[in-house]
Amino acid sequence: MQVIETLAEGLKRELKVVIPAADMEARMNERLTEVKDRVRINGFRPGKVPPAHIKKMYGKSVMAELVNEIIQKQPSEILSGRGEKSATQPEIAMTEDEKQADKILAAQADFEFTLSYEVIPAIELKDASGIKVTREVVEIPESEVDEQIARIAESTRTYEDKKGKAADGDRVTMDYEGKVDGVPFEGGKDSNAELVLGSGRFIPGFEEQLVGLKAGDEKTITVNFPADYPAPNLAGKEATFDVSVKAVAAPDKLEINDELASKLGLESEAKLREIVRSQIESQFGNVTRQKLKRQILDQMDELYAFDVPQRLVDAEFEQIWRQINADLAQSGKTFEDEDTTEEKARDEYRKLAERRVKLGLVLSEIGEKAGVEVSEDEMNKALYAQISQFPGQEKEIIEYFRNTPGAIAGLRAPIFEEKVVDHLLGEIKVTDKTVTKDELMADDEEGEKPAKEAKSAPKKKAAAKADATEEAADEAAPKKKAPAKKKAADAE
Repeated sequence: MQVIETLAEGLKRELKVVIPAADMEARMNERLTEVKDRVRINGFRPGKVPPAHIKKMYGKSVMAELVNEIIQKQPSEILSGRGEKSATQPEIAMTEDEKQADKILAAQADFEFTLSYEVIPAIELKDASGIKVTREVVEIPESEVDEQIARIAESTRTYEDKKGKAADGDRVTMDYEGKVDGVPFEGGKDSNAELVLGSGRFIPGFEEQLVGLKAGDEKTITVNFPADYPAPNLAGKEATFDVSVKAVAAPDKLEINDELASKLGLESEAKLREIVRSQIESQFGNVTRQKLKRQILDQMDELYAFDVPQRLVDAEFEQIWRQINADLAQSGKTFEDEDTTEEKARDEYRKLAERRVKLGLVLSEIGEKAGVEVSEDEMNKALYAQISQFPGQEKEIIEYFRNTPGAIAGLRAPIFEEKVVDHLLGEIKVTDKTVTKDELMADDEEGEKPAKEAKSAPKKKAAAKADATEEAADEAAPKKKAPAKKKAADAE
């Protein structure tokens, strides 16, 4: 076999691989010899079929198997022999000439193919001891725990029907239908909908106009959808809602005690407080961790400069770009609405993709040199976490990970990265700083963004406020079935 390097430009490589026809024929004959005793051909006793006849009947099919095996196994062996690692699966090109292909299968021509790939660059690791980061820590006051428990208690609150007028805090049961320009719109109608006045669940101005109504009352409410409302056909528009009040109920007294804890399946108020505090600390701890990691990555981005494989950048960019366009579509906005152009946005997110690839390669090299490993137990936990998100589809999810090599790698990557960050935290200078909840969460939604992105990307709404109420309720309270779809009148 002959390997000829035909391109070595930056990280790009192209190799021409030539296996002489004589070598291919020798491999084919060896394979035919292995099977001759098993071949059954009418007119010949087992093991007595002439080699020439076997070759005539099975030569091309055996040669096709050999060609397939070579292009599957040989590239990795060639790269290993050259001391190179390919950034992605090498591209393999063979002749498309049918006559030439027939000659190869007949062992009458050399088998040639080309390998095209980009190498993983050699990375000289820098001394990380000069990296300095600040770890922001929030001391959880008892008042924060009280506030979260009060919000959890709201989910267990009971209401008693009353005959009087609805006031703030009362629960109103109603039918309603929304219209824009007199025409009903999709998702704007519901029956026996329950709404606690003052909860802020519906669009601004809706709940306030229900105050003072009583069971049996009907009213047409006029409101304006917010300009940034997710549904483009409703954003910024005036709408009317024909409301029919079915019932009004007053809340019972809210008390935080062992009885409340019992309703949540816990033995005592003390246990409830313990769980809530733990959840708050966990959420704030996650934010602290992400901000700490961001500082490390920002400084490492400055520390390292090298060419990165463009195929990896292309793949990362495409993933980012799909998400950006999905966000724009969901919000009903365009790049112009975000004070940029598609060309500028592409350029910025391309830079972000390059940063991610570069830092990924650096972290991989650091982890490899430090002997960082992901255990089987850690992988099983990650797999279980994925499976638990799709109840009833466990078998399909397991099959997906079993049959998709890249999926398993996708599970391992974030675990490996976090363990490398843990390793780095032992080498860099970390200074703790006590901050308030608001200070910690102030820029938590910024995340990793490209330079000058402030006005060039669609902004996501915060997924949650700076509290652990929902997480704590998940652990402390009975499970509730999430609504399949929010109504158009629900505030988002």
